[in-house]
Amino acid sequence: MATQDALREDVLWLLSGGRAHVEFQRAVADLPEAVRGRKPRGAPYTPWQQVDHMRITQWDILEYIRNPKHVSPEWPEGYWPDAAPAKGAWDKTVRAFQADLRALKALVSDPATDLFAKVPYDPKGPTILHEVLLVADHNAYHLGQLIVLRRMLGAWKD
Repeated sequence: MATQDALREDVLWLLSGGRAHVEFQRAVADLPEAVRGRKPRGAPYTPWQQVDHMRITQWDILEYIRNPKHVSPEWPEGYWPDAAPAKGAWDKTVRAFQADLRALKALVSDPATDLFAKVPYDPKGPTILHEVLLVADHNAYHLGQLIVLRRMLGAWKD
């Protein structure tokens, strides 16, 4: 299974960020509370909405992989928060995102996980690898958007 070991390593790199992508922790670090719920002029979302959307989507995919009774939120309203964060919500969301990311990494790291297998409970659906790569791709995309929002708000230091 050397092929799956190498693949696991590459997928873990993608999930972790770094190299060509900004890491989640760096993208959310030191964002002033005053701008978390502010929508820059011309932008469709606030930094809060980006981060919470990432959390919801990552959680949804993780649960789809591991929980046969999981029901996904309605699209699009269930994936995008529409209000500014309540006090403490930012930190709670960041912690939840990181916990689910750790769970995805543990799933990928586990030699018992066949990355090429169909998602359990959905034998006609995609592979576990497909779903995990979808998370990595989605996170990278929205982290890039978060950096743009932070720049527009004057809250990003290169």
